[in-house]
Formats: sequence, structure tokens, C-alpha cells
Amino acid sequence: MSASLTHPGALPPAAPDTLASVSSGRRRRRRRWAAVTGTLAALVVVAFVLSLMLGQTFYSPAEVWGVLTGQRVAGASFTVGELRLPRAMTGLLTGLCFGMGGVVFQTMLRNALASPDVIGINTGASAAAVIGIVVLGLGETAVSFLAMAAALAAALIIYLLAYRDGSSGARLILIGIGVAAMCQAVVSYVIARAAQYDLPAAMRWITGNLNDATWDRALPVLFAVVVLGPVLVILSGRLEILRMGDDTAAAIGLPVERSRLLLIVAAVGLLAFGTAAAGPIAFVSFLAGPIAVRLLGPVGSPIVPAGLVGALLVLVADFAAQYAFGTRLPVGVITGVLGAPYLIFLLVRSSRSEGTSL
Repeated sequence: MSASLTHPGALPPAAPDTLASVSSGRRRRRRRWAAVTGTLAALVVVAFVLSLMLGQTFYSPAEVWGVLTGQRVAGASFTVGELRLPRAMTGLLTGLCFGMGGVVFQTMLRNALASPDVIGINTGASAAAVIGIVVLGLGETAVSFLAMAAALAAALIIYLLAYRDGSSGARLILIGIGVAAMCQAVVSYVIARAAQYDLPAAMRWITGNLNDATWDRALPVLFAVVVLGPVLVILSGRLEILRMGDDTAAAIGLPVERSRLLLIVAAVGLLAFGTAAAGPIAFVSFLAGPIAVRLLGPVGSPIVPAGLVGALLVLVADFAAQYAFGTRLPVGVITGVLGAPYLIFLLVRSSRSEGTSL
């Protein structure tokens, strides 16, 4: 009789059928992730192109392509190149920032209410920007930097207040809601005492607005997406492990607090640049993640799909804000109308159950 090569305490080898089933399941999940992400990317491209073509004046695809390739096209060179293109690019990039940054918080804390819209990060940036405009009289560039610094500071304060032998998701959300309420009170007070000529500039920082988008605002957001977006994609594996809970992640060997801090810094950086460019466009961060997760199912990382959903939301909402109501509304008004009912639904659901996981 031949000696057995299997250790007495070892698990029996997996059956070939089991391995084939696991491999097939992985391929199906990868195909679904690729299909959903590819479809979302195509929809974003279509929405982006249509936002350049449509408006009070229609320009054909050939005219738009001519502008994009640097040709001089009568009428279109100014309307498309100087007005519509910076606006559409700012909307696309800020949507990516809000979608990717928001889903990091929601996934990491396993709660759809853990959105930067809800836990005070965007509101902190708004409060600082309004103070910079109304009280300090700062210029646009200085206000943008102040808003970015305030978003980072708000995230740090919330994290430190929630930290106690490790940060708790529930504590972080509750403290974030309190910080958001305080920052909103500051915004309301400053706006109430503002001079009339300061109100138009300050209003951009309340709901979000693309009406005065320029290349000077779009380029820093592009830099943030190019630098910080890949960082989040690289860290997406750690995010998926954190989704299983701190104890499980620590048992696997993941440095929990270090990973969480890296994810927070990268996500807040994206949110800060997006907010500095267009203000805190209401509920984009809140909606993008849950929509992406519903489309994906339990398949892969939601970071890139959530960014694409955020970009699509902003582009479509901004087009509706410009042309659907007879007057140009801030884009945040439309996204707020979309997001408020979902927030009420989540609050009602959370009051009847123990959580509001994605």
C-alpha cells in the first residue's frame, strides 16, 4: 500500500467540480462588473456630448467635433468651446469626485447614511466658503482653497471625535450629523447678515451651481481625479475587506486604522476639490453609491461605477436645471429634489430596523 501524502490535519483537496464552479462564478462577476461599468461609461459619454450639442442653439456632431479638434466654427467656437465645454467638463469631473468619495464612506461604514452630504464634510466646506466671501471678502481662488481646507478639517474633527478604541461607524455618523447641523447654522446666520451683492457668489456654496463654471475651476478637479482616483482604485481591495467589519479585517491581517485613514484622506481630497469647483451639489454623493451597488449586486468594487453614476447624475440634472423650467436653476436644486425622498425613505427604514446598509 502506498503511503498517503496528505497531512492528517489537512483539509481534503477541493473537488474539480467545486473549483470549476468557483472559477465560473468569478468570471460571471467580472463580466457583470465590466458590463455595468462599460454601460455607465457609455451613458456618461452620451450625456456629455448631448450637453455640448443641445441648448438654446443646436450644434451638429460635426460642429462640436470641429470645436473639440481646435477648428474655428462660426458661433460654435464660443458657445461650445467657451460656455458649454467648461460647464460640462466641470459637471463630469465633480460628479466623479462626489460619487467616488461618497461611496468610500458608505462602503467603509456599511451605511448609506454615511454620505459626505449627511455627515458634515460638504457642509463644512460650504460654511468656510460663505464666511470667506461674506465676512473676509476673499477672492475666488482663496475661497476655493479655504473650502478645501475646511472639508479636510471637518473630516478630521469627525474622525477624531468618533475615535475611541477604534472608530465606530454609528458614532461617526451621529457626530457627523451634529457637525453638519452646526455648519448649516453658521451658513444660515452668515447669509442672513450678508450684503445683497455678496449673495450670488455665496449661494453657489449652499446647493451647488455650474452656471459660472470656467476652465480655471475645472482643471484642479481634473488633477484631483487623475491623482486621487487611481489611489482609491488601488485601495479598493482594502475597502472590500473593511466592508466585512473591523474584527474580520484585523483577523485577516489588514491594518484597519491605517487603511481607513488612507481611504478617508483620498476620498476627502476628491470631495474637497469637487466642492471647491461647483459647491456641495446636494445628494450626489448620497445617491451615486446606492445606485451603483444596486446595478452591480455583490460584484466587485463600486468605486468606479459610483463615480460614473455621480457624473451621469450631475450632467443630466444640470441639463434639466438649464432648460426644463424656463429659468436657469442651480444644479443642486434638481439633485436635492431627487435625493431628499430617498433620504426620508432611508430614515424611515432605519427606524424600523437596525441599519441602513447599502
